[in-house]
Amino acid sequence: MSEAPPIVLTVAGSDPSGGAGLQSDLKTIHHHGAYGVAVPTLITVQSTVEVVQVELLSPDLVRAQLGALLGDILPAAAKTGALGSPTVAHILGSFMEETTFPWVVDPVWLPTRGRPLARGDVVEAYKDAVLPRAALLTPNAQEAALLAEVPVRTLDDARGAAERIAGLGASAVLITGGHLEGASRGTDLLLYEGEVTELPAAEVIPGRFHGTGCALSAAIATRLGFGQDLPTAVREAKAWLAGSLAHAFSVGSGALPVNHFWPLNEKP
Repeated sequence: MSEAPPIVLTVAGSDPSGGAGLQSDLKTIHHHGAYGVAVPTLITVQSTVEVVQVELLSPDLVRAQLGALLGDILPAAAKTGALGSPTVAHILGSFMEETTFPWVVDPVWLPTRGRPLARGDVVEAYKDAVLPRAALLTPNAQEAALLAEVPVRTLDDARGAAERIAGLGASAVLITGGHLEGASRGTDLLLYEGEVTELPAAEVIPGRFHGTGCALSAAIATRLGFGQDLPTAVREAKAWLAGSLAHAFSVGSGALPVNHFWPLNEKP
């Protein structure tokens, strides 16, 4: 019998186009050499062009999936994507509290193309139940602004927001820079153990992409599952994502997914 690879869990929504959500997470986890397990929270009707419909799974069904899975399988790490509702956020938080493996939380509320992926005051639910139990939070500038309740347009804004979010209980915060303005665009900001590190992009890749946050957070979680320290996991995941964006290909008439086949710069 072969030795089992690390198991990495994703709790997220389903994207039938394969560019984001569970589908992207599982491809990323597998590409990085781990075994992916998944709990869906919502189903979308979407293409590469837009999200046209979102159906939330019942909180009881999400709870039952998590209970059955975690009662049988011990992940080495986990990541979250779209949760859909405050109730599911609180349910997830209760499971997170009982686990010892790291959770990478990607607070997905608004897709770049179409309908919102959450209903109700999900931001406050994240603050109460999910954020304090996360090993790493990976918001983009818009998501960081909602959590920190301040505008986030520049690196200085991102630095202040990261400190405010850490003050809410997050162990570490990575604000991704794809939505920052001007020369700051593409530079991520990592707050870890009280220190802030700027992670500039080698180049800003032009184009309209889909699912970059999903792929980045899944790659980081998988590397944590292999035992990498958090700063190394973040840097190597970012390097892989840059290559996957630079070599992205079209699968439809809209936004490009990341190239999940792109070779790893360094294996975890």
